[in-house]
Amino acid sequence: QVHLEESGGGLVQPGESMRLACVASRSIVGVVMAWYRQAPGKQRELVAEISRGGITNYLGSVEGRFTIDRDNAYRKVSLEMNNLKPEDRAVYYCNARFKRADAWGQGIQVTVSE
Repeated sequence: QVHLEESGGGLVQPGESMRLACVASRSIVGVVMAWYRQAPGKQRELVAEISRGGITNYLGSVEGRFTIDRDNAYRKVSLEMNNLKPEDRAVYYCNARFKRADAWGQGIQVTVSE
């Protein structure tokens, strides 16, 4: 069973930056990695994903502000979030799409508030 450990959440003010990290307990070579988020009362949504070849895809509202990257050597995927807005407040989840099944992190809270 794969374990995904997330870190880096917390409270920031609008306009500030934050970096989330996710480390997997096994190799992520060849695995699509992604970040999802779920705000209170809303469905979980895809924020960003990165293919095994490094091709990225972003939710429209975060395009240009968020950057996803991966480091297979460290089994790590990160999400750099700049110019954060109150509407970015959510629980963020790391996701790994292995062949047999997806793996999910436990979720990490990101709060953007004055």
